[in-house]
Amino acid sequence: MWTYHPELLATPVPRYTSYPTAAEFGDDVGPVDMEEALAAIAPGTVVSLYLHIPYCRDICWYCGCNTGAANRAARLATYVERLEREIALVAQRVRGIRVGRIAFGGGSPNAIPPAAFLRLVESVRTAFDCTDAILSVEVDPRGFDRDWAGAIGRAGVSRVSLGVQTLDPQVQAAIGRVQPSEDIRRTTALLRDAGVGSINFDLMYGLPRQSEQSLRASIVESIAMGPDRLAVFGYAHVPHLVPRQRRIVADGLAGTAERFAQAALAHRMLVDAGYAPVGFDHFARPADALAQAAASGGLRRNFQGFTEDPAEILIGLGASAISDFPDRILQTEKNTGRYGMRIDAGTLATCRGLRRSPEDRLRGRAIETILTRGTTDLTALSDGADIRRRLTPFERYGLIAWEGNVLRLSEDALPYARVIARSLDAYRQPASARFSHAV
Repeated sequence: MWTYHPELLATPVPRYTSYPTAAEFGDDVGPVDMEEALAAIAPGTVVSLYLHIPYCRDICWYCGCNTGAANRAARLATYVERLEREIALVAQRVRGIRVGRIAFGGGSPNAIPPAAFLRLVESVRTAFDCTDAILSVEVDPRGFDRDWAGAIGRAGVSRVSLGVQTLDPQVQAAIGRVQPSEDIRRTTALLRDAGVGSINFDLMYGLPRQSEQSLRASIVESIAMGPDRLAVFGYAHVPHLVPRQRRIVADGLAGTAERFAQAALAHRMLVDAGYAPVGFDHFARPADALAQAAASGGLRRNFQGFTEDPAEILIGLGASAISDFPDRILQTEKNTGRYGMRIDAGTLATCRGLRRSPEDRLRGRAIETILTRGTTDLTALSDGADIRRRLTPFERYGLIAWEGNVLRLSEDALPYARVIARSLDAYRQPASARFSHAV
């Protein structure tokens, strides 16, 4: 059982899918930075690709992703053509790399026609060495059909993540995402028939009108559908950053104590059901590659969350996609119109990001190991004494312990992991109200 210490959760914190975080991105980087990063990749290096589809059939009110309505076929077709051109532009700038993973995200990749998806997969496989690459796709069950399932089977997709969020009709109405449970069951069955071996459900807690009873019912029903993985995220209500969230009635949101109880409930239920906890908000069946990576010390964290992907380089393709290199993080133009103009001109569309300093890289690795392994060595950091001082309250409650300069988190520290990681974040001193709840 987790113990609730409200004073430790009072400070908003990032999700730390990168370090420095996107809050530190600036506009002093551009296409030249991307050109340099691509040219520096040594032949034979295994990289991962992420392709962003910034469209959805319906826009959910809670969602902070860069996405728009898929209401015009011509717009979708033009975007796919430009994404194909960007694939070719990137391929021209690298030599002898290998692709280990290809991930389609969004938005909703299944907002485009299945034939367009197959075209993009073929473009990637033609442009790069993708021998034995793992192919994964995010799917919106609303509108998913046999044609799309057939495309997934033909493409050789082995992993799919479903946006479920909640199965409570009242909560669905409150967040603008109405999808009957039957949609989830039907989509899951179609994916299994298509040969998909690993299916993930994304669930959320802290949603408006969501109670522990409501969350419990959604988890019970989800488990019965047999997903191999589940991610259970806390809803981040930041309407000052995500204007569409203004449609959500804020007085129906759970407080910190209720959010903590809901997170604890989800953790307990999924562990009791036989899922292995992975990080602080992912769960996987013990035989799944994600659970095995967590058990063996191979777990990583990147812009897709917790992952077993060992690649040190992630190349993002598409509007708003983020590329992650050891010495820099680079984001493509978010606006699809401006993105398209740059691609049509034959140039890369990088417009924001940052260059990592050696200190950034040290801190980033230390934060990642806190979140993925529950321990880190602070010997190389210059402000170790200040970090110890900031962590004194956690030590007092027995949530952490020190072995020289090595920090270790207790099992009870899981819901506090991001707050503990924040103590290493040089950009979060003092605290910022930009971020969401710590749990």
